[in-house]
Amino acid sequence: MKFRGLLLLCALVLLPGCVYATRQTQGADAESYTLYYMVEDLRAAAGGDAVQSEPVLLEGFQESDTRAVAEKLTEVLLEGPRSEDLKSPFPGGTQLLSASLDDGHATVDLSYPYSTLSGVALTIADYCITLTLTQLPEIRSVSVTVRGQELAYRNQQYFTGGDLLLSSMEDVVSTVPVTLWFLNEAGELVGVQDRLDLYEGDTQLSALVAALEAGPTERGMISALPEGFTVLTTQLSDGVCYVNLSAALLSALPENADVQTALDALALSLTSLDAVQQVRYLMDGEPASSFGSASIAETYPREN
Repeated sequence: MKFRGLLLLCALVLLPGCVYATRQTQGADAESYTLYYMVEDLRAAAGGDAVQSEPVLLEGFQESDTRAVAEKLTEVLLEGPRSEDLKSPFPGGTQLLSASLDDGHATVDLSYPYSTLSGVALTIADYCITLTLTQLPEIRSVSVTVRGQELAYRNQQYFTGGDLLLSSMEDVVSTVPVTLWFLNEAGELVGVQDRLDLYEGDTQLSALVAALEAGPTERGMISALPEGFTVLTTQLSDGVCYVNLSAALLSALPENADVQTALDALALSLTSLDAVQQVRYLMDGEPASSFGSASIAETYPREN
């Protein structure tokens, strides 16, 4: 199955020869494995690798069964990368609840914060886990659940390392001009004109949200979205874009997260699309008066 349009400006590709990394013995009590993460600057990875790897040594696992190794690899993966060039795709607070293995299929059950992922962010996280675990010869496929339940909005529930296929500019079906809002060095919101590539299966809304989550490519600009900020779903109806946020997301955000600025940046960016006249925020699919310290009782109108 092809996953076209997983990344807006770059292909979801891997370093050659790394999909099925082999274990290398490192001394008497340690073995080397490979962990997979997303690159720190996702949009700057155009033409390069969006998912890259770093090695890790596990001690005392030579005689362990595959399930125990898979469990430990997942735990270490969730701790995040050591390299400054890599970034964890997992929401803060995500923990491993259990790992099981049945006839070559591994099931990884994670805590609730993982369910706040969607779209490109969820796909990258799923495959960072999949690629990390399928390096073990005994594991051919992987499922990722949350509190024992599959995420119903996924297109598929079983993953293999071989699912990742290259995506090229030939897959682009259209482009759309947008204005993405980021923070400058003074901490002020600034609009940056851009043009997003849309792939088969993309919508303008999903492409724009993914571009904001990926962050700016311009020097001196930083993302207005706090670490771990994600959008569950977006829907357009009669010119109103409904943006669904998760209440559980709040507890995973940094204590100093500027939620109001994040919502402002998202609304300003969305209303740069011709079809979007207003933005209305929802919390877990329902209208709400506030999202953390930010008010979401009113809609955001398009700025002329």
